[in-house]
Amino acid sequence: MNQILQSKPDEAKPGSLWRCQDEAERIRFYQAATDTLLAPWTEFLWHTVQAKLAEVKHGNLPLWRQTIAALPELVLSSSDLDTGVLRAGLPEDCDDAARQQLYRLLQQLHPWRKGPFEICGMTIDAEWRSDWKWKRVQPHIKPLAGRLTLDIGCGNGYYCWRTVGAGAKFALGIEPYLLSYTQYLALRQLFGQHLMTVLPLAAEELPDTMRAFDTVFSMGVLYHLPNPLAHLEKIRGLLRPGGELVLETLVIDGGAGDILVPEGRYAKMRNVHQIPSCRCLEEQLTKLGFSHARTVDFTRTTVKEQRSTDWMRWHSLQDYLDPNNPQLTCEGYPAPIRAVIVAEAP
Repeated sequence: MNQILQSKPDEAKPGSLWRCQDEAERIRFYQAATDTLLAPWTEFLWHTVQAKLAEVKHGNLPLWRQTIAALPELVLSSSDLDTGVLRAGLPEDCDDAARQQLYRLLQQLHPWRKGPFEICGMTIDAEWRSDWKWKRVQPHIKPLAGRLTLDIGCGNGYYCWRTVGAGAKFALGIEPYLLSYTQYLALRQLFGQHLMTVLPLAAEELPDTMRAFDTVFSMGVLYHLPNPLAHLEKIRGLLRPGGELVLETLVIDGGAGDILVPEGRYAKMRNVHQIPSCRCLEEQLTKLGFSHARTVDFTRTTVKEQRSTDWMRWHSLQDYLDPNNPQLTCEGYPAPIRAVIVAEAP
């Protein structure tokens, strides 16, 4: 159980996204990095984010600002970050009117991809059962207690909260997509201040040679990149020597050298560039200097783990598969299989 430290809502600031980089969070970020390998980079990261947000232009920006500003100020009794459904508060911490207001406002940040979350008894049932993935990952990685972690492409921060719940010293997430980042800001306001933060950055915006993190998570990112090897090289430079890479990605069932390069779309996704076999990924990591690269989980994605819900009302996995053969995508490729591969940085 994690006691919540309540903070006031962020206010809109002309010329920027929100006043999300507030003084309290800046100080908390700097303090968390003290006596860690991240300390020399905090000023650079913070100013990079401030400059980036000052230039943001997006058609939904007014709605997102209004949503953050309108969230009710709730005094919640507790939170629980060490459970599948991340919980903030209990049903008795707010009345039905406040719960309905929460539902209406958070629905304005549709679609919710990662979750689930529960706030005062109201469940955000996201498209992905991210807790299922975490159950597949956590038993195979080094204990997170006292570690400095980074989650690349963290979405709304679900796995950052899970690492804090598992005892991480500090969890940093980076997420370039502004809707997901907005969801994090809303959740941060409701869950309170914990030893984590999310910055609206992409991996390529981080310095190449930070060598700062004990654990770097890259989950659901690799196959979207035109140059996956450059991404793995980037992670090598972000990890401290001996730090752990946790790579979760689409794979095919095959041997060394086997890579699927889709023509056009894969499962209706435009930006799937290549899907290698586990053996291929292990060999690539070894050639990049990682050690002990090994596959620790190999699981076919089901329509129970990725599906449409009230919080993600668009098409989902069921609509991407061959209706006559769920072992294939609608384009005729092997249906999604996801693997977890861990390795140590040189």
